[in-house]
Amino acid sequence: MSSSPSWEKSMATWEGIQEAHERIAPRIHQTPVLRSATIDALCGAEIFFKCENLQKTGSFKIRGAANAIFSLPEKEAERGIITQSSGNHGAAIACAAAWRRVPAWIVMPKNAPLVKCQAVEAYGGKITFCEPRISARNEAAARVQSETGAVMIDPYDDDRIIAGQATAAKELLEEVGTLDAVLAPVSGGGLLGGTCLSAKQLQPEIRVYGCEPAKADDAYRSLQTGTIQTMDSSDTIADGLRASLAPRTFAILQKHLSAIFLVTEEEIIGAMKLIWGRLKVITEPSSAIALAPLLKPEVVQTISRGGAGSARPRIGVILSGGNVDLRALPF
Repeated sequence: MSSSPSWEKSMATWEGIQEAHERIAPRIHQTPVLRSATIDALCGAEIFFKCENLQKTGSFKIRGAANAIFSLPEKEAERGIITQSSGNHGAAIACAAAWRRVPAWIVMPKNAPLVKCQAVEAYGGKITFCEPRISARNEAAARVQSETGAVMIDPYDDDRIIAGQATAAKELLEEVGTLDAVLAPVSGGGLLGGTCLSAKQLQPEIRVYGCEPAKADDAYRSLQTGTIQTMDSSDTIADGLRASLAPRTFAILQKHLSAIFLVTEEEIIGAMKLIWGRLKVITEPSSAIALAPLLKPEVVQTISRGGAGSARPRIGVILSGGNVDLRALPF
């Protein structure tokens, strides 16, 4: 499928990704890459987990938020920042805004996890709650922007955000070397799109796969139909994956993504329990989803066939976040 030429011109560039990494490196963690012999054996592959669940604010989102906010000219930044988020992006924007000493207004669905709301407030963000629909989030954000005059930073449809998120895969590949494939969650597509750009720049033959809940399969359907499909609301346990692709991220995925793997709620929970038990780190459902497809032998076989024929493919998994309410675990 071909992407829209007008959006093709707006894609984040490798130069922009390198500049983003230089800009944010002093402010973020270079997160560790963890391994588990047990998980390797279960998957029949060598798995390299890039642990963005151990990142500042508890997710990869601080990468894009810091890049976007510290890219702003002073006169724009002093107006403050407005965004909409299911949680992790909002916390990251609030944190980066506090670093730059400017106010941040965050529109969040009223069913957002308490732990994520508390994080936004802890970083100084001012929350406006709305109905749990994408359309309601966008409408509320536009209203707050009109009232405050703040600068809108979209969670996904922004080259600065995409370039910042791309630095996670850049670090992973620079640390571990050649991989057959990389898997990452997909919602609005900022992380997955950025992963595609870094991975294909550093290793042109690598394959990048998205992971999405079957109950929120709008990205999968978008790539199948060639047109952005939306889902105004969803009750998937992966609360961070309830958004839809944006024009920029859709164009990147059309050009670079190998496929999207759909997984059930039960498979997400199983992967989450396995990560907690074997890696000894906390991941939220939206993060654990990136391991879930690899627990299916047919998926690993597909990746093996697409590579150099290795019996045990080398696969990167980006664990996107670890902000989970410990009082409301799904297991």
